[in-house]
Amino acid sequence: MTPTDDAPATGLPMTVPAPGLPARVRIHEVGPRDGLQNEARTVPTEVKAEFIRKLAAAGLPVIEATSFVHPKWVPQLADAEQLFPMLDGLDAERLPVLVPNEKGLARALALGARRIAVFGSATESFARANLNRTVDEALAMFEPVVRRARDEGLHVRGYLSMCFGDPWEGPVPLAQVVRVCRALLDLGCDELSLGDTIGVATPGHVRGLLTALNDAGVPTSHLGVHFHDTYGQALANTLAALQHGVTTVDASAGGLGGCPYAKSATGNLATEDLVWMLHGLGIETGVDLARLTAASVWLAGVLGRPSPSRTVLAQMNQARPHKE
Repeated sequence: MTPTDDAPATGLPMTVPAPGLPARVRIHEVGPRDGLQNEARTVPTEVKAEFIRKLAAAGLPVIEATSFVHPKWVPQLADAEQLFPMLDGLDAERLPVLVPNEKGLARALALGARRIAVFGSATESFARANLNRTVDEALAMFEPVVRRARDEGLHVRGYLSMCFGDPWEGPVPLAQVVRVCRALLDLGCDELSLGDTIGVATPGHVRGLLTALNDAGVPTSHLGVHFHDTYGQALANTLAALQHGVTTVDASAGGLGGCPYAKSATGNLATEDLVWMLHGLGIETGVDLARLTAASVWLAGVLGRPSPSRTVLAQMNQARPHKE
């Protein structure tokens, strides 16, 4: 294939397709939940709702809206009951929510949620820090949640954190991750999101884990990836996953987020940076990069700090008039 010559001077990459990559990728936007839960101050509910609407208008197909965890643990998302009704008019199938237990699921169901996620750990240390349970105790807690959600016709995602490294335990054995992934699927999860929570993965490690999961009977079609950019590896790791056949990638608009229970976790992969790479490779996303960038710039203004996304920064610099 030869490069196309139709990239305008408005900040779009030249399209140069590469062999062996999927034709389309579904971006799972986590900024409103995973990003805003890490803010030092609580973002007003009206701002959250407007942010989600801007992301929807930019074409993001899935936007994780909030979490129904107890406000004591994540006070930044204590307004879930107020926020979700403010998104009236957006398809609930586009708005997954995180639920920690049966009480959280009941709250989500009462508001009409149609997609939920549970959040587990591949390591004992993080399971204790995040859920105050062992890995197996957490799985037992999820079992009735997943069962009821499936009975109600909901789509269920299983997040698995610390798939590549843990701040207390170090590198995580592949077999350990595979065991918990297999258990989540056996509970009835429709898809899994493999989290590099502290951003230590490298492309070879990503390929190794995906291969090990396939060998254990976990199809690639059931897998998504969730990379943090601590060591600048998030895009390289994403490309390795795409080359393996993964078509669902988590990202956070403007690079918001980290992890409140793992202090070494820096920001998520910025959605704008991901879209720039995917569009340059000729991979369809349905996302309007200009609208997405504008949404992140708007939120950065509300938060009072610049976005860490390299693409947002580049687009802003390009838009500024140059002095002679």
